[in-house]
Amino acid sequence: MSDFSLSAINDRISEVSGFVQPLRDNLNQIIIGQEKLIDKIIICMLADGHMLLEGVPGLAKTLTVKTLAASIDTNFQRIQFTPDMLPADLIGTLIYNQKSGEFDTRKGPIFSNIILADEINRSPAKVQSALLEAMQEKQVTIGENTFKMDLPFLVLATQNPIEQEGTYPLPEAQVDRFMFKLLIEYPNLDSEKILMRNNTQAKENVDIKAVVGPEKIINAQSVVKEIYVDEKVEDYILKIIFSTRNPVKYDLNDLDGIIDFGASPRASINLVRAAKARAFTEGRGFITPEDVRYIGADVLRHRIILTYEAEAEELTTEEVIDRLFEKIEVP
Repeated sequence: MSDFSLSAINDRISEVSGFVQPLRDNLNQIIIGQEKLIDKIIICMLADGHMLLEGVPGLAKTLTVKTLAASIDTNFQRIQFTPDMLPADLIGTLIYNQKSGEFDTRKGPIFSNIILADEINRSPAKVQSALLEAMQEKQVTIGENTFKMDLPFLVLATQNPIEQEGTYPLPEAQVDRFMFKLLIEYPNLDSEKILMRNNTQAKENVDIKAVVGPEKIINAQSVVKEIYVDEKVEDYILKIIFSTRNPVKYDLNDLDGIIDFGASPRASINLVRAAKARAFTEGRGFITPEDVRYIGADVLRHRIILTYEAEAEELTTEEVIDRLFEKIEVP
């Protein structure tokens, strides 16, 4: 790539990325001790992806998404998934109009820009499938009519890993539709001290103002697509993906018989898209191996399925991903 065209991309990034830091600042005002979560939600949105957030209750998953929505001048819907939910509760339905003698379309809460799918694993398969079409195709079919979703369209789904009663685990095909699966960790001691004080002392409520509109987000997403990827970085990404499918070929003999199913082609596509978005947030017109490593585990952890032998040896997906990144040579 010529220096001139790289310079042009860098200029475009500096022109359209002015909202990234104010957006971070807004989220950091409310969400204490979750800087990586904040950073990766912004990256996922810029890469035009969807995110699955997994963590125990009380780690501000819902609050983070609400604050993000308040920071963007756009529509937001929180949908609480329950075992008795029907697809019509999500996408809408046809209502018979007695005056006209025809059926009118009543759109459901999915018709918004930012969707918080709270406790997604509490809803049955039919509801999960209805969400799938909206996420993948950015459209919804009600009766004979198909409706396009308003852009930007971002689904942030949460699930609680510790409860099994009354839950419907997401099928692998559905989980694969999420660009990221993020594991939310507990805040550190200093962050929790600030959090504790903020929530137990009299203080003024922080008023979150919108710092960016939907047009700027859509514009930024188009600039992200233009970010340059060197062939060496492409090869690095492909080696990582192919090593999940055939570990022995990449001298990962210790992982032979550990991985049942490797990452799908959607993983390599999402690694590039997310790395480009990360480069954008850093003000760069090209991606580096560091960008790939930064978002690698979040793209791969729900796309690698381990064998029973791995479970018997108490090996986790996280450890397998760490091993892959240790072994595959950085260009």
